[in-house]
Amino acid sequence: MSGGGGSLPAGGGPALSLRGARIAGGAPGLLDAGFALYVADPFDPELNPQGILNLGTSENKLCFDLLEERLTRPDMNYLEPHLFQYADTQGTRSFREEIAKFLTDYARAAKALNPEHITVMNGCCAVFATLSTVLCDPDDGYLIPAPYYGGINSKTWLYGGIQPVHVPLFSEVTDEESRPFQLTVEKLEAALQRAKKQGIRVRALILINPHNPLGDIYPAQLLKECLEFAHRYELHVIMDEIYMLSVYDDTTFTSVLSLDCLPDPERTHFMWGFSKDFGMSGIRVGVLYTRNHEIRKAVNQLSVFHSCPGPVQHVLSQFLRDRDWLDNVFFPTNKKRLKEAQNILVDGLAGVGIPVLKSSGGLYVWADFRKFLKSQTFEAELELWQKLLDKKLLISPGKAFFCYEPGWFRLVFSDSVDKIYLSIQRLEQMLHSYAAEPATNQTSTADALCNPEKDSSGKSSNTSGEDASQIKNVLVY
Repeated sequence: MSGGGGSLPAGGGPALSLRGARIAGGAPGLLDAGFALYVADPFDPELNPQGILNLGTSENKLCFDLLEERLTRPDMNYLEPHLFQYADTQGTRSFREEIAKFLTDYARAAKALNPEHITVMNGCCAVFATLSTVLCDPDDGYLIPAPYYGGINSKTWLYGGIQPVHVPLFSEVTDEESRPFQLTVEKLEAALQRAKKQGIRVRALILINPHNPLGDIYPAQLLKECLEFAHRYELHVIMDEIYMLSVYDDTTFTSVLSLDCLPDPERTHFMWGFSKDFGMSGIRVGVLYTRNHEIRKAVNQLSVFHSCPGPVQHVLSQFLRDRDWLDNVFFPTNKKRLKEAQNILVDGLAGVGIPVLKSSGGLYVWADFRKFLKSQTFEAELELWQKLLDKKLLISPGKAFFCYEPGWFRLVFSDSVDKIYLSIQRLEQMLHSYAAEPATNQTSTADALCNPEKDSSGKSSNTSGEDASQIKNVLVY
């Protein structure tokens, strides 16, 4: 039997298993869809000046010159046979030792980290996928404050068939003590009880700190309260701290590793990687730290599919080992450049009437475009997103982060000053012309790319039933 892919086998049965069909049928998220459009038409000042400017993908492009210089030093040019041979899929012992020492110091750990509690994988996506798979059964749920990085949905669903249980956060400020999109234990409790009524078994709580997309940093007291809440209900806590060192204000960041006494250390799991803090998103290395022996045993069985090349582990070990370079060159320069870039973008947005949420961490700002929507709906939000894409500017709509209020967008600032200025110019031109257009109900490319009411699994997002379209008061710069 001949023919292209998609033909049925000789027996006439389907080519895919039910699991394979489920995976193949998953809808791409808005972040993936936007990135695919960018990859097909990327901006280049000389080769493609009319290409898409990407302020949608959270990558740190500010310090390649520092990385390039450090990579040219002799200690990086090290080739030994063992680096090209099979190694411990948990990560080489020497690399895990360097990671343990590094995190002990830079996360201000309460006590020295044990290298045996570390598993290294090819990115934090792999960490999310494997860890959620061994913690949860299909159709189990995990609590996660919304908005949040939407890519988590597919990472936890593709392998394990696990569903998010949203903890909706809103911009409304109710009193002088509250702030926009503020997480509280009461909101966690309410979401957990709603899930129970829906028959969803909740197994874990995922917290992103510093937060993506809000740029918020959890106060130490709130972090402790969340851990106590999880302990009461015997929930695992997955702490995603991938932006741990991308903090550029005087705000104090508290890592979960720094807490003296965890309520439930066997159910508390830490994630970090090199993508954001080191500007190495293409190097694909993520780190899991867990004290739970059985979880490590299960994760390490899966890590054979997600291991990192030996030469990469050596190079990154050299970066971590060079404390003089980290403390006196890389981290202070990176922090300075991040703050400068953030100021430029925030000032540019203010110039066109767009306020942003006050933030201290991450590579992005959470911007309020609500007054530019034709109507306070997610359809109008996606229409605005599409108009921006038509002007060759990619930013990320709030629906990509399962925000409950239409009109919020995430814009990444960790790129060259020239690109930021050009992005503001395109944004201003687009908003000026868009304001003069009548409202439209036409189906756009954005609508076709992703159903705004569904996640990557094709299921309707778990919602609270609260009104998500009401415009509310918000504190901004």
